This record gives sequence, C-alpha cells and structure tokens, in this order.
Amino acid sequence: MTLDSDVRGRLTGWLTGQLPDAVDVRVEGLDRVEFGHSAEMLTLTIVTGAGPDEVRRDVVVRLRPRPPALLEPYDLARQFTVLQALHGSSVRVPRAMWLEDTGEVLGRPFFVMERVAGTVYEMEAPDTSRDGVRRMCESLTDQLAAIHTVDIAALGLAAMDDGADHLDREIEHWAGEMERVKRGPLPALERLLEELNASRPQHCSNVTLVHGDAKPGNFAFVDHEVSSVFDWELTTAGDPLTDIGYLELLWRMPVGIPSHDAALSIDEIIARYEDSSGIEVRHREWYRALNAFKLAVINLVGAHLYDTGVTDDQRFALNAYGIPLFTQMGLADLGVSDKLDDGPVMPARSA
Repeated sequence: MTLDSDVRGRLTGWLTGQLPDAVDVRVEGLDRVEFGHSAEMLTLTIVTGAGPDEVRRDVVVRLRPRPPALLEPYDLARQFTVLQALHGSSVRVPRAMWLEDTGEVLGRPFFVMERVAGTVYEMEAPDTSRDGVRRMCESLTDQLAAIHTVDIAALGLAAMDDGADHLDREIEHWAGEMERVKRGPLPALERLLEELNASRPQHCSNVTLVHGDAKPGNFAFVDHEVSSVFDWELTTAGDPLTDIGYLELLWRMPVGIPSHDAALSIDEIIARYEDSSGIEVRHREWYRALNAFKLAVINLVGAHLYDTGVTDDQRFALNAYGIPLFTQMGLADLGVSDKLDDGPVMPARSA
C-alpha cells in the first residue's frame, strides 16, 4: 500500500465518521511499521480541534494482509473482539477502538487500536541491568499466567471455540496446511506428525484463553514491566499448555530476551507460571514438539508464498531454512533419532 494523499484522505474521512462530535479531524505522521510477517500495520496520529482544544491520539491501524496470507483463515474481526474483551482486565493489551470490516476504505478490512508505549525485543537482547532483565522475564511470565486465568465467560469469549477439542483442532489445522502447500513427500515432517498423534496426551483439565503466539517478541516493556501483549491472530479457547510449549521452544532461540545471560531459565519461568496460574505444566516434550510442528508448517507456508510468487519478501524465502530446524527439534523431543529426509522444503524459485 502506497502511503499517498489518497490514503490519508480516505482514512481522514472514515475517522471523521467515527468521531461525529469532533471538530477538524486530521491525520498526521502516517507511516508503515516495518515489523512482523503476518499483518501490515500503519502508525498515525489523529488530531482533532485546534489551539487549547486540540486533542491528539496516537494509534495503530492493523490491516488484513492480502490473501493468501501466512496465517489463513485470517479473522481480523475476531482479533478486534478479543482485544475489546480484554481491555480493562489483568491482561495488558492496547485498546481496540474501531473496526472497518468491509474493505471499502483501504481496500482491505482493518481496525484501529491505541498505540501503547513500550519496547519490543524481537531480535536484540535488552540493554539494561541484570536485575531488570530478570524482572522482564517475571513480568512476561505473569502476563502469560494472566491470559490463562481470565474468566472467558465473563468476558463474553466462551463461545469463541470449543476448548475441549483444542488439541484436535491444532493438529488437524497444521496438518491440513502442510498438505495444502507441500510439493512432494516430506518424510521428516510427516513422521513428526505421526509421532504427535501416537503420543498425544490428555487435554489439560483447564480450558483457558490461549494466545497462540506467545513468543517473547510479542510483549512490549516499559521500565522492565510488560506494557502490552500483541498479535492475537491465533487466539482461541483451549489448552494453555500449548502456549507454554511454544514459549519453551522459543526460549531456546538465541535472540531477544532469552539470549541475555541474566534471563531466567525456562525451568524458573515454568515454576513461576505454575505459582501464578495454579496450572500444572506437564508433558513438556510433547507440547514443545507440537509447537515445533506448527512452526515448521508456518515456515513451509512462508516458503510456499515466496516460491509461488505471492511475495518477493526475502524473509519468506528464508523461512525454508526453519523447516528442518524445527522438524528436528520436534522429533528429538519425541525421542526419534532416525535419519529422515526433509523432502522438497527449499524454494524452487531463485532468491
């Protein structure tokens, strides 16, 4: 999307309709957020009034990515509903303000949310004190526990999904995505799927809100405390241990907060989580392997989008290198040491 005067004008006109009592609505500082793979975001300031009556609101516009996207089906309205429901709860989220779900204004649906202060450590380790890093880990853990202990019925989210069949839905969805985009047999990844089905544990007795993408890079921090949790694209009701397995898997990655030598160990994280949430963490290897399968398939989809010319973004081409990495991590967690071929996972199109 080109950020030209036409986009600014369409946004200004639409925002004026959302603020019927405001005088002289203006859009300033319109810019694109060069961050993330799965959605497009714009930042801007909504200005109303003038002089002593001027009011400024810093906001983020989150647009539905052009289909086919990395994460399909992509339900922008669902994200908006979750954010609205969580506002004012113990979970720190940006306030969702307005939803445009027709696509008529910018060519794609979008919603507007407040811009929350905070720093996200996606790739870089925090440049702060050792005590500060430890406090960041504690705050992140406490927020994950808060997500898993909110009253989803009281928030009006109980009907979002059947939480009891969450593990079935997860495996079925990612297996379906693998079949949809693969170019041929994938012996290693298909073996991982077989092992997951063969060793699947009983669903956690707690049915909770599940973030679905609880990586350290989706938490923003101010003064070592989580100021907001982002990216609710994969949120559902279900087994909270899927979030724990995802966090545990990514805690092994040498990037961001976990790469700092003062970061809490994953065992310390889990002990604090159990104390905060009252939920027992069990079958850790299986939940890590489930998330390794999920991430391998997401990388497979990303490589497919590049290979088929949907995107020229080199990051999607690089996704291919994550497929064998996550596949082998998952197989190792399930005790499989066989040497298995990855199959055609690298893009056929030249990068």
